[in-house]
Amino acid sequence: MITMDTQVAIIGGGPSGLLLSQLLNRAGIGTVILERSSRAHVLARIRAGILEWGTVELLHEAGVGARMDAEGIPHDGCYLSDDSTMIHIDFKELTGKRVMVYGQTEVTTDLYAAQDAMGTTILHDVSEVEIHDLDQAKSHIEFTHEGTRKRLNCFYVAGCDGFHGVSRRTIPDEIRREFERVYPFGWLGILSETPPVNDELIYSNSSHGFALASMRNENLVRYYVQVPLSDTVEDWSDQRFWDEFSRRIPSEAARRLVTGPSIEKSIAPLRSFVSEPLRWGNLFLVGDAAHIVPPTGAKGLNLAASDVYYLYTTLIDALNGKSTTGIDEYSARALARIWKAMRFSWQMTTMLHRFDGEDAFAEQMRKATLSHLAHSETARRDLAENYIGLPF
Repeated sequence: MITMDTQVAIIGGGPSGLLLSQLLNRAGIGTVILERSSRAHVLARIRAGILEWGTVELLHEAGVGARMDAEGIPHDGCYLSDDSTMIHIDFKELTGKRVMVYGQTEVTTDLYAAQDAMGTTILHDVSEVEIHDLDQAKSHIEFTHEGTRKRLNCFYVAGCDGFHGVSRRTIPDEIRREFERVYPFGWLGILSETPPVNDELIYSNSSHGFALASMRNENLVRYYVQVPLSDTVEDWSDQRFWDEFSRRIPSEAARRLVTGPSIEKSIAPLRSFVSEPLRWGNLFLVGDAAHIVPPTGAKGLNLAASDVYYLYTTLIDALNGKSTTGIDEYSARALARIWKAMRFSWQMTTMLHRFDGEDAFAEQMRKATLSHLAHSETARRDLAENYIGLPF
């Protein structure tokens, strides 16, 4: 068996694992990243596109903000709509902050480039991962890579390997608590090389169902419509999507809609999920390994970034012999922010979506909530503060 050594082993080569490694490396802490997929597969994933300003600042701290500054699109607000009524949530006016439109694929590309420049060891197509000795002074991971069984010795393990990864399952059942809410619908999303229908995002709660008008840049849009879980991508031609999207967004926006062929189309089911604790021995859960949020609140990648923020300085302190207090507090600190983001994402999801079998009362509550936002600056400020991101 081939043996390797590092200070922090990171399971998962997505944005959270890469960002954690980048921040640790810049502080002189050695890492090795193990990723089950190829790099091409990781970079082909279509994910989030809205960065909280705290995430923007953390990317700057990691030294990977230059292209984001040049190509990202700062947004000072967004719109909520109820059929033809448009409610503007002005982030900048209400909070003094904004968000950045910059796709997760671009963030991941920037992080890979920075990690390659540092010479970080990133192993792809890793399989049969097993984590051992998490209750000892040093732990190790055994895995298969390029047909060979290998061993990676380390002090700490960061589980950044997503919902289906091995890290969370390594925590014993009697220790782990899981909380889940599965929503009875999904989001059908398309990418299209067309100009955005609006200069800021539109979250549309229409009588025909939910729709979201988002973007990646000035000629690449990401649009969504709510669909039943029984639907498949094959059920939705481009023309059917455009017809349905057009009737769900406000009429003034629909008149500006430019349609075109989709270059990607997928359906994502919606769920809320949290696993506690985030630490067991030398193992720390980060990002989707610990929590999943519905995309309505734009919190997925941003929650992963806040986990990284709480973890990386504590690992630096522990490995430099300064203090282990941060390590002991990591789970509680991260979970406090996670649950607040869960509440916000759940609130946005229930406010904007139609549920099968709901009664007329539920529809009136959605309308009343949007009306309250339209007439209450306090309500808009609360939404804005949560959307731009609570403090780390």
